[in-house]
Amino acid sequence: MITQQQLTQFYNTLLKPNSDDDYCPNGLQIEGNAEIQKIAFAISASKDSIEQAVKQNADALVVHHGLFWKFHGSKTITGPFAKRVIPLIKNDINLFAYHLPLDGHSDIGNAATLGKLIGCIKQQAFGDYKGTATGIKGDLEHPLSAKALATKLEHILNHPVMLASIDNTQLIKSVGIITGGANSEWVLAKNQGLDAYITGEMSEHDWHDSQENGVHMFAGGHSATEQFGIQALMQKTQQKFDLPCVFISSKNPA
Repeated sequence: MITQQQLTQFYNTLLKPNSDDDYCPNGLQIEGNAEIQKIAFAISASKDSIEQAVKQNADALVVHHGLFWKFHGSKTITGPFAKRVIPLIKNDINLFAYHLPLDGHSDIGNAATLGKLIGCIKQQAFGDYKGTATGIKGDLEHPLSAKALATKLEHILNHPVMLASIDNTQLIKSVGIITGGANSEWVLAKNQGLDAYITGEMSEHDWHDSQENGVHMFAGGHSATEQFGIQALMQKTQQKFDLPCVFISSKNPA
């Protein structure tokens, strides 16, 4: 058993949630039991992941996408939103959420962990949201054609990958990665002379613009590209506290 305060302090030290200007509050979003014996992890605090955390008798649920966002404004705890909030409060489950701090973390971030899986070396900070690095860039240890990299990504992500490429036989040596909904940031890859850009989503105009500007752009799904950071955080938590932890997979194909 650990205390809520111990877990909060561990995440504060590891992720530095208060140092970033983010779209949401990072850290403890809903206060639950002061004592924590089991922790659930998920990409998002959805109705499904919360229900599963309740069934797992978890004392805490740690997610990348929490419940409160600045762009949502004030919300009443009614309707579908209430069906997320009330079970957490009723069952005394702590909700922790880490958005940009988990996206751009140099070791366990979404981009860094995906980069390691595709063989990206010499990783450096990449992306900039109000001074915060949101991803990584680096070199492929073994350069691949755009087509081969798309195939490798599909295998790693277990998700279809959309590729915008003027010539998918061209070799890719350098990549920039910002996971999730960072589709417009392929421009940063172009400006920094990178061969390719990997993210989760792609707009219609990005499909045209990226390839016409000489950048191979890959979109592998918002949730799919952000599944590895939260799992890496779970592993760090287990190593630190030796507590039972469970990962709740997302059914979201987007």
